[in-house]
Amino acid sequence: MSEETVPLARSPIATDPTVVVAGWEVCARVSTAPLTLSDETPLAKVLVRAPFGGAARDALGVSFGRTARVGLGTAGEVLLVGSAPGEWLALGAPGTAAAIRAALEERLAGTGEFVSVLDLTHGRALVRLHGAAAPVVLAGVCGIDLADHVTPDGTALRTSVAAVVTDLVRDDDGGVRSYLLHCERSSGQYLVDALRDAGSPSGLEVTGFRGLVPSSA
Repeated sequence: MSEETVPLARSPIATDPTVVVAGWEVCARVSTAPLTLSDETPLAKVLVRAPFGGAARDALGVSFGRTARVGLGTAGEVLLVGSAPGEWLALGAPGTAAAIRAALEERLAGTGEFVSVLDLTHGRALVRLHGAAAPVVLAGVCGIDLADHVTPDGTALRTSVAAVVTDLVRDDDGGVRSYLLHCERSSGQYLVDALRDAGSPSGLEVTGFRGLVPSSA
């Protein structure tokens, strides 16, 4: 009997050369430039929809427009994003979507509210723009004020980035500006191309999969 072939997952974002990480084909480049763009599509992505301002929000512990790192048992630590009124996005390590979904359903079961928990991992694109000049790059493709006093670390919002509806999450790494950008899979390549064009004057380089920033960073 032949061994079962495990399907290889691919991001919508083209890359060369490639390497396989946790069943995903990802960029093999490693850049030490001060400004980088990485494809984080392999991260697990689980969407929660529930009434805005109700018991589900209290159970999740994250308000609209903010983020928090939350431990979800066997799913490990996830970044929970209050991405829109009545919507939360949980981001976790590759391959943990099923565990995240189960943990969230268990946490929300006693709220008495109608909630839905959906695995979006393969239907969305996710990239990270990292470096002190990241706000300069985003200013060329987005109209949001990215000053510290307006959008500090831990801010989440949904806006237009290069005319693409995008969840924009500030998620600093060790005090260095860092932004996660989450959009529909079909728009992933276009969004990356727009960011690379906008970041070229600032020395933007593509680097490989980084994964979630640890909470201790």
